[in-house]
Amino acid sequence: MSGEPQADCLFCRIVAGEIPATVVRESEATLAFRDINPQAPTHVLVVPKAHYPNAAALADADPALAGALLAEAGRVAEDEKVAESAGGAGYRLIFNTGAGAGQSVFHAHAHVLGGGDGLREKLV
Repeated sequence: MSGEPQADCLFCRIVAGEIPATVVRESEATLAFRDINPQAPTHVLVVPKAHYPNAAALADADPALAGALLAEAGRVAEDEKVAESAGGAGYRLIFNTGAGAGQSVFHAHAHVLGGGDGLREKLV
Protein backbone atom coordinates (compact mmCIF):
# COMPACT_ATOMS: atom_id res chain seq x y z
CA MET A 1 0.00 0.00 0.00
CA SER A 2 1.35 3.44 -0.88
CA GLY A 3 2.41 5.60 2.02
CA GLU A 4 2.88 2.63 4.34
CA PRO A 5 6.31 1.09 5.03
CA GLN A 6 7.02 -2.06 3.04
CA ALA A 7 8.98 -4.81 4.80
CA ASP A 8 10.73 -5.84 1.58
CA CYS A 9 11.73 -2.29 0.56
CA LEU A 10 15.40 -1.39 0.98
CA PHE A 11 14.70 2.33 1.41
CA CYS A 12 11.88 1.73 3.92
CA ARG A 13 14.36 -0.30 5.94
CA ILE A 14 16.96 2.49 5.74
CA VAL A 15 14.33 5.05 6.85
CA ALA A 16 13.44 2.75 9.78
CA GLY A 17 17.11 2.49 10.80
CA GLU A 18 17.25 -1.25 10.12
CA ILE A 19 19.95 -0.87 7.45
CA PRO A 20 22.80 1.61 7.92
CA ALA A 21 23.33 4.51 5.55
CA THR A 22 25.48 7.62 5.47
CA VAL A 23 22.79 10.20 6.17
CA VAL A 24 23.53 13.76 5.07
CA ARG A 25 20.16 15.42 5.84
CA GLU A 26 16.91 14.51 7.49
CA SER A 27 13.61 16.34 7.73
CA GLU A 28 10.29 15.30 9.18
CA ALA A 29 9.23 13.91 5.80
CA THR A 30 12.48 12.98 4.00
CA LEU A 31 15.83 11.29 4.42
CA ALA A 32 18.93 11.99 2.31
CA PHE A 33 21.88 9.62 2.21
CA ARG A 34 24.91 8.86 0.05
CA ASP A 35 24.48 6.37 -2.79
CA ILE A 36 26.54 3.21 -2.21
CA ASN A 37 27.44 3.12 -5.92
CA PRO A 38 28.09 6.79 -6.74
CA GLN A 39 27.93 7.87 -10.37
CA ALA A 40 29.42 11.32 -9.67
CA PRO A 41 31.67 12.86 -6.99
CA THR A 42 28.48 13.92 -5.20
CA HIS A 43 25.67 11.36 -5.41
CA VAL A 44 23.00 11.60 -2.75
CA LEU A 45 19.57 9.95 -2.71
CA VAL A 46 16.63 11.86 -1.26
CA VAL A 47 13.66 9.69 -0.32
CA PRO A 48 10.29 10.39 1.24
CA LYS A 49 9.92 8.56 4.53
CA ALA A 50 6.52 7.35 3.33
CA HIS A 51 6.63 4.59 0.73
CA TYR A 52 5.53 5.33 -2.84
CA PRO A 53 6.77 3.10 -5.65
CA ASN A 54 7.94 5.94 -7.91
CA ALA A 55 7.93 9.70 -8.40
CA ALA A 56 4.70 9.69 -10.43
CA ALA A 57 2.82 7.77 -7.75
CA LEU A 58 4.19 10.10 -5.08
CA ALA A 59 3.17 13.25 -6.97
CA ASP A 60 -0.29 11.87 -7.65
CA ALA A 61 -0.97 10.73 -4.07
CA ASP A 62 0.78 13.46 -2.09
CA PRO A 63 1.78 16.58 -4.07
CA ALA A 64 2.91 18.38 -0.91
CA LEU A 65 5.32 15.57 -0.06
CA ALA A 66 6.60 15.56 -3.65
CA GLY A 67 7.29 19.28 -3.30
CA ALA A 68 9.02 18.72 0.04
CA LEU A 69 11.24 16.09 -1.59
CA LEU A 70 12.25 18.52 -4.35
CA ALA A 71 12.94 21.30 -1.84
CA GLU A 72 15.05 18.96 0.27
CA ALA A 73 17.02 17.88 -2.82
CA GLY A 74 17.86 21.55 -3.39
CA ARG A 75 19.02 21.87 0.21
CA VAL A 76 21.23 18.81 -0.23
CA ALA A 77 22.81 20.43 -3.31
CA GLU A 78 23.46 23.58 -1.27
CA ASP A 79 24.96 21.61 1.64
CA GLU A 80 27.12 19.56 -0.72
CA LYS A 81 28.35 22.77 -2.43
CA VAL A 82 27.27 21.64 -5.91
CA ALA A 83 24.51 24.25 -6.30
CA GLU A 84 25.58 27.40 -8.15
CA SER A 85 24.30 29.46 -5.23
CA ALA A 86 26.81 27.62 -3.01
CA GLY A 87 29.75 28.11 -5.38
CA GLY A 88 29.30 24.85 -7.30
CA ALA A 89 28.97 24.33 -11.03
CA GLY A 90 25.41 23.01 -10.82
CA TYR A 91 23.81 19.63 -10.31
CA ARG A 92 21.32 17.16 -11.75
CA LEU A 93 18.16 15.83 -10.17
CA ILE A 94 17.14 12.48 -11.61
CA PHE A 95 14.03 10.40 -10.96
CA ASN A 96 14.17 6.98 -12.61
CA THR A 97 10.60 5.74 -12.97
CA GLY A 98 10.20 2.08 -13.96
CA ALA A 99 12.67 -0.74 -14.51
CA GLY A 100 13.10 0.23 -18.17
CA ALA A 101 14.33 3.66 -17.06
CA GLY A 102 16.84 2.21 -14.60
CA GLN A 103 14.80 2.26 -11.39
CA SER A 104 16.14 -0.57 -9.23
CA VAL A 105 14.60 0.29 -5.85
CA PHE A 106 10.86 0.79 -6.14
CA HIS A 107 10.55 3.53 -3.53
CA ALA A 108 10.38 7.07 -4.93
CA HIS A 109 13.74 8.82 -4.76
CA ALA A 110 15.67 11.66 -6.33
CA HIS A 111 19.32 11.35 -7.25
CA VAL A 112 21.29 14.54 -6.57
CA LEU A 113 24.40 14.38 -8.76
CA GLY A 114 27.14 16.98 -8.89
CA GLY A 115 30.84 17.61 -9.28
CA GLY A 116 33.17 16.46 -12.00
CA ASP A 117 33.08 17.10 -15.73
CA GLY A 118 30.95 14.08 -16.61
CA LEU A 119 27.75 15.95 -15.84
CA ARG A 120 28.32 18.31 -18.76
CA GLU A 121 27.17 15.63 -21.19
CA LYS A 122 23.77 16.58 -22.51
CA LEU A 123 21.04 14.04 -21.94
CA VAL A 124 18.28 15.94 -23.76
